[in-house]
Amino acid sequence: MSRFIARLSFVISQQATAKSATLPKRIPVFIRPVCTSQGLQSLTRYDDTTDWQKKLTPEQYVVTREKGTEVPFSGIYLNHNEMGMYHCVCCEAPLFSSEAKYDSGTGWPSFKEAHGTWERDESHTSIIRRPDNSLGSAGVEVLCKNCDAHLGHVFEDGPDPAGQRFCINSVALKFKPRDNNKADKTE
Repeated sequence: MSRFIARLSFVISQQATAKSATLPKRIPVFIRPVCTSQGLQSLTRYDDTTDWQKKLTPEQYVVTREKGTEVPFSGIYLNHNEMGMYHCVCCEAPLFSSEAKYDSGTGWPSFKEAHGTWERDESHTSIIRRPDNSLGSAGVEVLCKNCDAHLGHVFEDGPDPAGQRFCINSVALKFKPRDNNKADKTE
């Protein structure tokens, strides 16, 4: 029954998204457009007055706010195997679980899916996807849904069952280890 309800919610949200794309072109003042594509607006809690250069290191700023890429095989989380959660370095939204991390051999931390994904439904995750042609061909950029931080890209050459590879910059992430003591206290 819960799978049926989740599927129904997904279908309804898809229809609502399709209807929202046909709304008038006038954008309310409190919504700030983040790209030139029609219908894509950000509803983040961060605005143009957030001083990201003060909040982030220079490398974090270039990658997350200017859509840069760290040097391959240089990131601190590339060979990181501790259990826990990878969060956005800008706003600390949970992004990827260590259980979804795998070694793709590409030089960046890779994940099979975003935290909160159910089947292929990413509506409960903290990421969004956007078309990106900056790599010289059609690609898909991965951003933090909460603060619009550039995280990396997603490719369709990952492991089963979804076949996705989220290729994420280490400097866009902040790791928080799993608190094993919490499990002991609840028993």
